[in-house]
Amino acid sequence: MSDLNFHLLLLLLQFSLFFTNHVQALTSPSDISALKAFKASIKPSSIPSWSCLASWDFTTDPCTLPHRIHFTCGVTCSPDSTRVTQITLDPAGYSGTLTPQISQLTHLSTLDLSDNSFFGPIPSSISSLFYLQTLTLRSNSFSGSLTPSITKLKSLESLDISHNSLTGFLPNSLSSLSNLRRLDLSYNKITGSLPRLPPKLLELALKRNALSGPLSKSSFDGLTQLEVVELSENSLSGTLQSWFFLIPSLQQVDLANNRLTGVEIARPSSGRGGELVAVDLGFNRIEGYAPANFAAFPRLSSLSVRYNRLRGKIPVEYGKNKSLKRLYLDGNFLNGQPPPALLTGSSGISGSLGDNCLQGCPASAQLCLPSQKSNAICKQAYGGGRGRPRS
Repeated sequence: MSDLNFHLLLLLLQFSLFFTNHVQALTSPSDISALKAFKASIKPSSIPSWSCLASWDFTTDPCTLPHRIHFTCGVTCSPDSTRVTQITLDPAGYSGTLTPQISQLTHLSTLDLSDNSFFGPIPSSISSLFYLQTLTLRSNSFSGSLTPSITKLKSLESLDISHNSLTGFLPNSLSSLSNLRRLDLSYNKITGSLPRLPPKLLELALKRNALSGPLSKSSFDGLTQLEVVELSENSLSGTLQSWFFLIPSLQQVDLANNRLTGVEIARPSSGRGGELVAVDLGFNRIEGYAPANFAAFPRLSSLSVRYNRLRGKIPVEYGKNKSLKRLYLDGNFLNGQPPPALLTGSSGISGSLGDNCLQGCPASAQLCLPSQKSNAICKQAYGGGRGRPRS
């Protein structure tokens, strides 16, 4: 063999070794084992041939690049191709359980299984995912209680397990999620009251559960960044006290369809409550007078206290709030004449003052629809003209 051929052969061998080192199995064996267990826990009949999971063929390394045939989607790896950092499945109708071996993926930052048919409990071993920032299990059939071990996920920023079948109480240690910004557990069957909430929370959503009792100030202590509260369609009761609407950054509140019986509203002051934009307290059991202090919130654009048990006159202040664009007070026992400013076309306010006991609210005015209650109902509600409306 000539020297030239020898050197060419040597170069080919070096290239081959270089190429082999870059396509050989790089993924951590524990991560590969976890991915195999993850796929094995899903019913094969629920894995369409075109889906991400169908491309998970372990004859090749999950993190090897480029992914031409196998592991085409659903898995993201670290830059050095050694650890799995994300599992984001397509909504293909996968049916199965979430394997406890998910805990082996210790570098996972995102786990998104939304819009599938996973069922069974969320494994407590999930607490080992120390780097997890986003956990999205929305629109599946997970059941059982929210495991307290989930509160050990100190890096978690977004938790969405809405539209499942979770039951039981929320963990008392929920506030341990020190970096959580968004919590959505809507459309489950969670019972009890709210524990103390995570301190950096921006959005709280537990719509359509079975929460009960009053909202406690201790649950919201220290929440200076909270912007959105969605707790409609529960069984919350008692009086909503004045501290609630003075949460500094609060913008949107939906507490409709609960069992609240009272609401206290204090005027906002500098740095307290001035951000409030939309409030829905409709379909509760709130008694007393329409809270005039709502009009003192400078950015309030939408207010609904419809279908409660309010009495007395509509506060004239409502007609003076220039930011108010939607006002729903229908379905109460409000009487007297509405503030003239509400009925002028220049106000630009939409909504309804109908189904009350108002006088001087013409049927020709869109805001006055539907028509007012009959005189007989109004007299009965006011006990013949005195006192508060009866239930």
